[in-house]
Amino acid sequence: MQQFVVPQFLDVEDKVIGPITVRQFIILLVSGGLVFLAYKVSDFTLFLLWLLVIAVFTIVFAFIKINGRPVHYFILNFIQTIKRPRLTLWDKRLTLAELQLAMKEITTKPIVPPRHKPLVGSSRLVELSLIVDTGGVYEGETAQD
Repeated sequence: MQQFVVPQFLDVEDKVIGPITVRQFIILLVSGGLVFLAYKVSDFTLFLLWLLVIAVFTIVFAFIKINGRPVHYFILNFIQTIKRPRLTLWDKRLTLAELQLAMKEITTKPIVPPRHKPLVGSSRLVELSLIVDTGGVYEGETAQD
C-alpha cells in the first residue's frame, strides 16, 4: 500500500519580513500610501485625524483575528448573513377553497394496504452472507422459492 504525505498547516500564511505575512505587508503598504496622500492633501490637524482613522483600520485589518480568521473574512461573512440568512420560514395561510379541495382529494383516494416482503430466515441469512463473502464463488446449496 502506498503512503502519501498529507499537507498540514494549510491555513498558515507565509512570512515575508519577520512575523509579517504577505497580506499584512500589502495592507501596511496601502495604508502608508493613504497616510502619505492625506499628508499631501490636507492641513496638519486634518492629517492627524486621517492618520488616526487609517491607523485603526490598518491595525484591525492587518493584525486582528476573529475565530482564527482575518477580520475581513468575518466582515464579509457578516454582510453575507445579513443579506441572505440561511433560515427561511414559510407560513402559508390556506384559503377555505384550498382546504375544501385538499379534503376532497384526501377522501377520494383509495386506501392501499402496504405490501410486506417475506421475512428471511436466519439460515438463509448465513447462506447469503457466505455468497457475499466469497464474491459469488459459492452459489448456495439449493434455490428456494
